[in-house]
Amino acid sequence: MIELSLIGIGTGNPQHLTLQAVAALNDCDLILIPNKGAGKDDLAGLRQEICAQVLQAPGPKIVEFALPTRDPAITDYKARVDHWHDAIARIWTETLEANLPKGGRAGFLVWGDPSLYDSTMRIAARLSDIKVAVVPGITSIQALTAAHAIPLNEIGEAVTITTGRQLREQGWPDSAETLVIMLDGECSFQSVAPESVQIWWSAYAGMKEQISISGPLSEVSADILATREKARADHGWIMDIYILRR
Repeated sequence: MIELSLIGIGTGNPQHLTLQAVAALNDCDLILIPNKGAGKDDLAGLRQEICAQVLQAPGPKIVEFALPTRDPAITDYKARVDHWHDAIARIWTETLEANLPKGGRAGFLVWGDPSLYDSTMRIAARLSDIKVAVVPGITSIQALTAAHAIPLNEIGEAVTITTGRQLREQGWPDSAETLVIMLDGECSFQSVAPESVQIWWSAYAGMKEQISISGPLSEVSADILATREKARADHGWIMDIYILRR
């Protein structure tokens, strides 16, 4: 039997790891690290750095694997994602069986928390004869609110956590005064009428590279766009998140 632990590691800061996460990593025989290829391997490098800081010698075997890309020929979004997840699950199975032929404990480091806008658990559900455990982690939402020293919600008010695509296509949900926007590569706050809207934006939240900007959307939107473009050019990648509040 192979046991696979999906371990939340926070937003890239080794200090975000819980004691439970550190113990789970050190209890592994194998750690899997995905690699998106040349020019996109910074996140694999960050995972390697985290392992180097928290693993005790001799430590588990660490194996990187090439992450497949989504098939652009599949035009339906959910079908394209399902096809992609199937491909990732096959690679996981092949890698696990090749490196743990007699069974053992494997770990997969998940940004933030495995439950929040992450498909690791959905992919793991496709695996046969593998026991899955989940170790929760600090989310990018927590890192964002901490960066700006603000509470997530107003008193008695609802919060909607959604994506940039949903904000662009569906607009501002009627049910919430506060929106948390994740997975937004297109700065979808530009689709919102900026009057009377406040934004709290952070890139690399919780990391040493953290950048935070806040203020009325009408006044800081251009600054966020320019800062984001420069940060992406400087680092070669960017992870950002923001809150919008009426």
